Amino acid sequence: MTKVLDKIRKQSKKSLAILIDPDKVDEATLDEIILLSIEAKVSFFFVGGSLISSDQLDFCIQRLKEVKDIPTVLFPGNGQHVHAKADAILLLSLISGRNADFLIGQHVIAAPALKRSGLEILPTGYMLVDGGKQTTASYISNTTPLPNDKPDIAAATALAGEMLGLKILYLDAGSGAKNTVSSELISAVKNSCEIPLIVGGGIDSLAKAEKAFKAGADIIVVGNATEKDPQFISDLGQMMDLLEIRGMEL
Repeated sequence: MTKVLDKIRKQSKKSLAILIDPDKVDEATLDEIILLSIEAKVSFFFVGGSLISSDQLDFCIQRLKEVKDIPTVLFPGNGQHVHAKADAILLLSLISGRNADFLIGQHVIAAPALKRSGLEILPTGYMLVDGGKQTTASYISNTTPLPNDKPDIAAATALAGEMLGLKILYLDAGSGAKNTVSSELISAVKNSCEIPLIVGGGIDSLAKAEKAFKAGADIIVVGNATEKDPQFISDLGQMMDLLEIRGMEL
């Protein structure tokens, strides 16, 4: 079963994913995000975070699953963030770090539950990039992010992940990052690999979103900015329409 992976691979245009942290949304906000996402033709819902401390994961998944045309994809912070009612899970291997627990350890713990769940597994090379401040992801994983001004290191890391058989690459500056992933780094990774590239972290303006796309991102992920202002989703949707009109393809 590769329905979500096929959708990621076969997108003929740039795509938008909205990241929803169950700890940071209430029912009214989630409903608003869903309605705006449908209108904006969002391609994916990513659900999760580095640290989920509330019991709202089940509620979020069930509500999002009511939207048939937008797949719900788990973005787990550890091996416990598995929910069988989602469509797929980004099985994140933190290839930017040297902490074995997030390269394979958490995966071993989660594997039996994942097998039983029936979730579509999306093997993903996850690369944290220095966004100008320490993030929850870097703190929890106890890893050092890739330098934002060292595109050659990022490209070699991404290439190694592709050679290991990973199906997707994900560059992330972290939630609320001061600096987004640099254009030079995105371009270096995109030019070195042939698998889809996701970019997120600190994308809080249309200019930053378009810059990431122009550099080579296939999918951008926006979360923190839409938590603060859900209407930003509408602005992103209009921008996506303009990019399509201008012929910006993958």
